[in-house]
Parts: sequence; structure tokens; C-alpha cells
Amino acid sequence: QRPFVESGGDIVQPGGSLRLSCATSGFNFSKYDMTWVRQAPGKGPEWVSSINTDGSRSSYADSVKGRFTISRDSAKNTLYLQMTSLKLEDTALYYCAIGDKDDILRNIQFVDFGSWGLGTQVTISS
Repeated sequence: QRPFVESGGDIVQPGGSLRLSCATSGFNFSKYDMTWVRQAPGKGPEWVSSINTDGSRSSYADSVKGRFTISRDSAKNTLYLQMTSLKLEDTALYYCAIGDKDDILRNIQFVDFGSWGLGTQVTISS
């Protein structure tokens, strides 16, 4: 019933890599900018990365720039986040969402990301 199914989260050591996936359904995936956000325990949601409709442009939070890569596959209606050089501070529940950076930041206080998908847990532990 949820339009997003996030997967790929795991427990990994610092410096490790992980690839997250967000399988979408119920809407025209190719017509919307997409975003990854994350939420650590006791903290509010944090914008991570966004990608435009055809995947030609992307943006990243300073905290993940150079380490994460966002991508999408229109044939599979799936959004991806390749994460490398993982740090302890990357530990969070990761959600995908519809919209670009400005869309998400403008509405982040009012969106219950968990209502759209269950998210996938990324835990960095030594």
C-alpha cells in the first residue's frame, strides 16, 4: 500500500560501502524529481541528495558530497543511493521522497516520511 519500498540498509563498518534502493509504484516516476532524506534517532529529518527527472542533474548535502551518488532507473521505477566511505554519523533511517531539494526543505517540517515508506536502516558500527 505504500508507494515507496526502501531496501539495502545494513550494519557496516566505518569506511564501508552500501547501495540503497527505493522501488516506487502508483505514480509516474519519470515525471518527478526525487530525493533521499535520512533521520537519526532523536533528530529531525535531514536532506541528503536530490536528482532531477532524467537523472542529468543531482545535488548533495555537504556532509555526504564526494561520498554518496544518487541515481535512478526509469525502466525499474527505482531510485538509488550509492554510499561509500561511510562514517558513524551516517547512521540513520533512510527514506526516499518526491521532490527536489527546495521542495523537500520547504516542506520538511510537515512531511511524515514514514507514511510513504518504511525506510531502510543504515548502521555504521566498528
